[in-house]
Amino acid sequence: MANKLKKGDEVVVIAGDHKGSKGKILEVIRTKNRVLVEGVNLVKKHERKTQDNPQGSIIEREASIHFSNVKKTS
Repeated sequence: MANKLKKGDEVVVIAGDHKGSKGKILEVIRTKNRVLVEGVNLVKKHERKTQDNPQGSIIEREASIHFSNVKKTS
């Protein structure tokens, strides 16, 4: 990784569907060269029924994006 991104850095998305979005890095996945950015690339995920969640539900969570599509803000 040339730009040395790390958890907590403020970044802006420079390419893709979420171009222009800003957020904080929640997680860096070095093996896949991807990052999770807060509030960017949200996907809906269905949760199974459990004792804690007897109805089941649909939750929104961040999906990873390639690190080359983000730029660290100064």
